[in-house]
Amino acid sequence: MAFVLTNLSNMIIPALVFYIIAYGLASHCKIYEDFVKGAKEGLKTVVGIMPTLVALMIAVGVLRSSGFLDFLEELFLPVSEYLHFPAQLLPLSFIRMFSSSAATGLVLDIFKNYGTDSYIGLVTSIMMSCTETIFYTMSVYFLAAKVTKTRYTLPGALLATISGIIASVVIAGVISG
Repeated sequence: MAFVLTNLSNMIIPALVFYIIAYGLASHCKIYEDFVKGAKEGLKTVVGIMPTLVALMIAVGVLRSSGFLDFLEELFLPVSEYLHFPAQLLPLSFIRMFSSSAATGLVLDIFKNYGTDSYIGLVTSIMMSCTETIFYTMSVYFLAAKVTKTRYTLPGALLATISGIIASVVIAGVISG
């Protein structure tokens, strides 16, 4: 069964490409010209959002190397103890809202220090699945789509992230016993 699934997954992308080409030919579209036009538009989008991406990466790097995340952990230690939330995960909770790659670096540090099967490791794994890079997503996609009024996006995204963090703690608590 695993052999079939492996081969099936290897064939999905080429099958999708051939389907798109066949559909384009059947619709009498100029496939290559449309592809080149889409690629040009994609490159324009990348160039437009590049300064935002660079600024976010630099900001996260500065926060991480300056010791601010350690300060944040110590500052909120009493609150995290009261809420039964591991203080070691406060920096991850904060950084995850800005950068997935920086959060992944923190996750690897957590796994190295506490193990993947520990309570902290379980909360970390679940939290990475239940939360989103709010500010990255908002800046990149809203900039690309030229959205200027975000309305309730930020409050809704923060509520969803807090809910994901709470769910992570509850689910890891149930799993670990």
